[in-house]
Amino acid sequence: MKLSYYLYDLYLRHTFGVAGFSRTFTPGVQVEIEHDGVVGYGEASLPPYLGETRESVISFLRKVSLKDIPAPFSLEEVLSSIDSIEAGNFAAKAALDIALHDLYGKLVDKPWYEIWGLNRQDTPYTSYTIGIDTPEVIRTKVKEVEGEFRILKVKLGSDRDKEIVRTIRRISDLPFTVDANQGWTDRVKALEMIHWLKEEGCILVEQPLPKERLEDSAWITQQSPLPVIADESVQRLKDIACIKGAFHGINIKLMKCTGMGEASKMIEAARREGMQVMLGCMTETSCAISAAAQLAPAVDHADLDGNLLIRNDLFRGMEIREGKVTLNERPGIGVLKLS
Repeated sequence: MKLSYYLYDLYLRHTFGVAGFSRTFTPGVQVEIEHDGVVGYGEASLPPYLGETRESVISFLRKVSLKDIPAPFSLEEVLSSIDSIEAGNFAAKAALDIALHDLYGKLVDKPWYEIWGLNRQDTPYTSYTIGIDTPEVIRTKVKEVEGEFRILKVKLGSDRDKEIVRTIRRISDLPFTVDANQGWTDRVKALEMIHWLKEEGCILVEQPLPKERLEDSAWITQQSPLPVIADESVQRLKDIACIKGAFHGINIKLMKCTGMGEASKMIEAARREGMQVMLGCMTETSCAISAAAQLAPAVDHADLDGNLLIRNDLFRGMEIREGKVTLNERPGIGVLKLS
């Protein structure tokens, strides 16, 4: 198998704001793995808070050798070997994982939801993300997708949280989720805010407190009228046991957990613990979004809109139809490269 890669920055349609920072583009690295004329596609999306860079991804990829691996190959063994090369590098590993899954699916001529035994009709509706911004820009973002989605996702964690929600409520009555991105610090005020949000039509809250404050998160979860979902507090499979009792559910992102293989295991582990599961994303092309979407029939909530937030998508893959994650029948992760 032949590995190749190149830099590709993702340019956002609007400045994207979350608690603590904002950005206009997301650095990325695109990966291709070819065998006998068949190409598997993958990508690493690198928002600054992840701590990975284009340079770190390229450095890791240079340590990976796939040339002596025969096909068909043992996906589990190959991914385990890649994971053992060096600690961290989650997005770099995710790029390889996605490309290998795509290649494998193409070689056996099946989409991954079928390989996993999932029904593509069972996908949830996805939310559409509204970042922290001025009232004018927030109104513009909401109006742009009016009629296309059934759920909004609102980024909070600033001193303007109620103003942001009220701005949206003046022009939309859609149910919404909230991602505080660790932006709240007082657990009592956080719980009060969650009660207020429920009255406004919120259906769940992600990561209300800093990720290390598990006891305070558990205190909120025990009293919250809404599901509380871990995001930054859970990265990989091993973290699920550590957060048991502190949250109602987890948000799985391929760039955090090293890819599709581990994401599938995380869903199974969360279900054993009686936890809800959300599939999330970074700013990504339709490559990584479509890879995550292969697991969508197995989860409760989806936030798979990262490809819709950019203006230079490289692929066509899964689609959002009337707000619903919609999978196609193409093999692998189901994408076509546009250029």
